[in-house]
Amino acid sequence: MNPAPQPTIGSLLRALRARNRWTLKQMSTRSGIPLSTLSKVEHDRLTLTYDKLQLLSQRLNMTMSELFAEPNDTPGPAVTARRSIGRLDDAVRVNTPNYDYYYLCPELRHKRMIPVLARVRAKSLEQFGDLVHHSGEEYTYVLEGKVALHTEFYDPVLLEVGESVYIDSNMGHAYLAGEGCDEALVLCVCSSADESLVESLLNMHVPATERPSPDAARAKTGTPRAAQR
Repeated sequence: MNPAPQPTIGSLLRALRARNRWTLKQMSTRSGIPLSTLSKVEHDRLTLTYDKLQLLSQRLNMTMSELFAEPNDTPGPAVTARRSIGRLDDAVRVNTPNYDYYYLCPELRHKRMIPVLARVRAKSLEQFGDLVHHSGEEYTYVLEGKVALHTEFYDPVLLEVGESVYIDSNMGHAYLAGEGCDEALVLCVCSSADESLVESLLNMHVPATERPSPDAARAKTGTPRAAQR
């Protein structure tokens, strides 16, 4: 197999002009280089000295690396056409004295986002226990009631219906029912490059002696039936 031909100054300038949808005349006006000269360069009948190239990048308000960046021919991510309807009857359910978690769309493996519907009942940090940490980031939207968010590095904040928060999940955090509120309902979406995020979330408040093996946890999150603890 013959190696791919190396790009020339002409082909790179032509690609740059195409990316910006400039005509040859517009490129000439922007760069200050005569149209006839640009045409010869693009057709590899003429080249430009380093000084001319440096002047060209300055006039186009670009760095030299940007000027000669090759177009990205890497194909975009494939369309998987995956789809899952999130229903409570199909969710993996985790019940504790402090909350009920409903892990939605459990049949999809290797999800980049973990959607969770949570009913929060804990009203104090003493009742909640230690702040939780896990990999990735999360977005939480309050559907019902009020939520007091406690985090490791910020003062507590009260979130009401229609309000939301986006946090780094590695930071210690806890969601509590706000003052005067028996419980709150939130929709939380967790995201991480760590494919074991689901297992980590399921095990957050399970004593180490009671935690299922990784294989058992994966089986649990792959079944459409609700699971209780």
